[in-house]
Amino acid sequence: MIELKDILYKVAINAVVGNTTMSVGEIDFDSRKIKNNDVFVAIRGTVSDGHDFIIKAIEKGAKTIVCEEIPELRIKDVTYIEVEDTQVALAVMASNYYDSPSENLKLIGVTGTNGKTTITTLLYQLFKKAGYKVGLLSTVKVLVDNQEFKATHTTPDSLTINSYLKMMNESGVEYCFMEVSSHGIHQKRTQGLSFAGGIFTNLSHDHLDYHNTFKEYRDVKKVFFDDLSSKAFALINKDDKNGAIMLQNTKAKQYSYALKSFADFRGQILENSIGGLLLKLNDHEVWSKLIGKFNAYNLLAIFGTAELLGLETLETLQLLSDLESVSGRFQYLISDQKITAIVDYAHTPDALKNVLETINDIRTNNETLITVVGCGGDRDKMKRPVMGNIAAKHSNKAIFTSDNPRTENPNLIIEDIEKGVEPQDYKKTLSITDRKQAIKTACQLAEKEDIILIAGKGHETYQEIDGQRIDFNDFEIIKEELKKLNK
Repeated sequence: MIELKDILYKVAINAVVGNTTMSVGEIDFDSRKIKNNDVFVAIRGTVSDGHDFIIKAIEKGAKTIVCEEIPELRIKDVTYIEVEDTQVALAVMASNYYDSPSENLKLIGVTGTNGKTTITTLLYQLFKKAGYKVGLLSTVKVLVDNQEFKATHTTPDSLTINSYLKMMNESGVEYCFMEVSSHGIHQKRTQGLSFAGGIFTNLSHDHLDYHNTFKEYRDVKKVFFDDLSSKAFALINKDDKNGAIMLQNTKAKQYSYALKSFADFRGQILENSIGGLLLKLNDHEVWSKLIGKFNAYNLLAIFGTAELLGLETLETLQLLSDLESVSGRFQYLISDQKITAIVDYAHTPDALKNVLETINDIRTNNETLITVVGCGGDRDKMKRPVMGNIAAKHSNKAIFTSDNPRTENPNLIIEDIEKGVEPQDYKKTLSITDRKQAIKTACQLAEKEDIILIAGKGHETYQEIDGQRIDFNDFEIIKEELKKLNK
């Protein structure tokens, strides 16, 4: 049990009806999970409004209601607390409830359209190899030092974040690397957290179904840097013009990394092949098992972060060369027939273009490049024709298929993708609604030395169709289909 007044510390309160000097149970924003003596926070969501469930929460045992508008009908012995923004209040209360766990470790947030999962995961790897206890909050998984939990969102809700950070405190974790999504920033899930640093990777077309305009999407990302303290650092990709915008109002110490521009952490690609990258980082040469220019940027961000967090340069360079690629991020295998299959999460136009350009850069002969790609349903429709254009333009053969259709008709999604194909590329495209059949067809079309890219789902082990999640793993399926070619 905890005192209500203690979890309300630093919460901007407009009005109180009732008593705040009492002990309470837990905090929740889901009325179905409320138990006796809990605090219910009424959140106005995109689908439902928590204010409509206040009575239900009280019936379940809530003794405190945090809301943006105190209801006219009030129940005796229930405390009502009115705040300006319940999302902000929830974040601050969550931090208080778990005893401000972000202040007891070095929390680094990574935001941007692409690279968040790779950078956070590889920073986790690097600091673990350096001998530290480390935490990870990513799209793929949550790690509390060596203990693994399943991830449900890129940036979890503020209660979940703080509960994991508290577990990290109890496990002696010194550093935590966290993906910070635009949804998470906009929904105030990161409010009340104490960040030691923030990293900006890049910004391209994504989530415009949620943010409406690119400017709105960019400005939401900027809020994360605006909120950093003067004790934190802000590390940005200087080759992306949006990086300078992220720094405009930040109080944090400012640093940059780049391949093309003058920066604090400067990189140069010396070699780029299917075997890896040879890079020069601030006049030091380092070999990495990772592939492609986009990974050169990721490695620069990791190098810069390690330097800013005080690791020795030579140790950092040695550890960089040991880092393994992240599941579903340019994950590849070479079959017995010498066919190279690559699985990548590339689900935005910019990410797809980066991966295809990387493959084309490292192709040595006249290998055929076959790309299998789709787009998610109930999401940003504007990027679909752009994805189709890029896939057809940069591949010898493009197969359009289902991704996670969710509640949409997959055939209509594919039609949207096809609209972006230019006339000269029509003959290079094929549409197969069933994703497994599309992958199988790509394998049947491939010959010795050819390259197959399966894009869009990466690490995901399911497909979402009509509200159901069906087991589906791109990497396992292409491995299985290539094996069948032996028989």
